[in-house]
Amino acid sequence: MADLVGPRLYSCCNCRNQVAFHDDIISKAFQGRNGRAFLFSLAMNIRVGPKEDRHLMTGLHTVADVYCSDCGEVLGWKYERAYEESQKYKEGKFILEKAKIAKENW
Repeated sequence: MADLVGPRLYSCCNCRNQVAFHDDIISKAFQGRNGRAFLFSLAMNIRVGPKEDRHLMTGLHTVADVYCSDCGEVLGWKYERAYEESQKYKEGKFILEKAKIAKENW
């Protein structure tokens, strides 16, 4: 029966555009602008904004905001560059804020 439902995934809370698979979560222990956030290895159906340097809780990073490709809602950001060696694992990964995404097929 579970095979009929399809993969567990997350969608934009605003328009239900599918943006990430549950299996692509690396960590649920991140902080976004509006509370808890998840670190994903991949995201889909998104637009990536311009790069900018930001001082985050773990130091200086080059990031780009991530938007829903359908409605334009800001969902989080993409790590483009980490300046500290211990943070390099985040490069190319996506932060999606829990408050901005909804569970689908659970």
